[in-house]
Amino acid sequence: MKKVIQLLFVLFVYNPLLFAQQDPEFTQYMYNMSIINPAYATNDIGVVNFGMLYRTQWVGSVGSPTTGTVFLRTPINERIEAGFSIVKDEIGDNALNENNISGDFAYLLQINRDTYLSLGLKLGLTLFETRFNDFQLNSGDFSTDPAFDENINDAFLNFGTGLFLFSEDYYLGLSTPNFLATKHLEEDNGVSALGSESLHIFFTGGYVFPLNEDLKFKPSFMAKAVTNSPFSVDLNANFLFRERFEAGLSYRLNDAVSVMANFGITENLRVGYAYDYTTTNLGNYNSGTHEFMLLYNLRFAGVRRYSSPRFF
Repeated sequence: MKKVIQLLFVLFVYNPLLFAQQDPEFTQYMYNMSIINPAYATNDIGVVNFGMLYRTQWVGSVGSPTTGTVFLRTPINERIEAGFSIVKDEIGDNALNENNISGDFAYLLQINRDTYLSLGLKLGLTLFETRFNDFQLNSGDFSTDPAFDENINDAFLNFGTGLFLFSEDYYLGLSTPNFLATKHLEEDNGVSALGSESLHIFFTGGYVFPLNEDLKFKPSFMAKAVTNSPFSVDLNANFLFRERFEAGLSYRLNDAVSVMANFGITENLRVGYAYDYTTTNLGNYNSGTHEFMLLYNLRFAGVRRYSSPRFF
């Protein structure tokens, strides 16, 4: 079984002839929108939004990836919002590490009394590191591969942009977090480049349907297109009870089904959890994916209470 998973690792992560490398994914992406869309905005003056997510994927499989992110965002004034995020993605037992450090800038245009259009820019740095000396393929066919003879440390700039249309009841977003396609492992001594950063396009949306005074239905979706990779769609259906407890189901096309829940411990602190069950053949080699979330709103003195029922 180890050889099977290790072979998948080589094929899916390092061979651009088959699949391009994809950005980390999150089941609870709707609480982490600034990672995929720099135009994400809250229009919540005087409040700093802080969050953390940690995802351990395909638990029990060899070389399974883990991803962690820390992010914050706040309005500077009624027109400008700014944010900062760090995403750490690790594959295998420290065999591949990618750290993305980004800053976001958004400018808000008021369409009408309740609707805003945000234009966003993302600028950041990707730190790419491999430790092939510690990665054992356990196969005579690969152990002498020159592509794995030396470790690699490199840095790449990234630049992205996005649009975000929102009100208190819905949102729509279109974004490309990174326009700069870069090869992480260049051709050298006859060895072809094995990894690349490809253009990602995200289209997201969500709506809030009040069912009664205590219950809201909050469907959402995320569609993702990546060069040389299958088209991906996440469909989500969540219910919010008394603005405090939220739970729902998610389906990722041809990949996984998920359950998620989060709870507002206080007005400003919320914690959440999601579990993914893999529906592909890879599900035979892992026990699922776990994802943990923490959100906190830091409010300055005198700031009005935020009561928007938006999904994010």
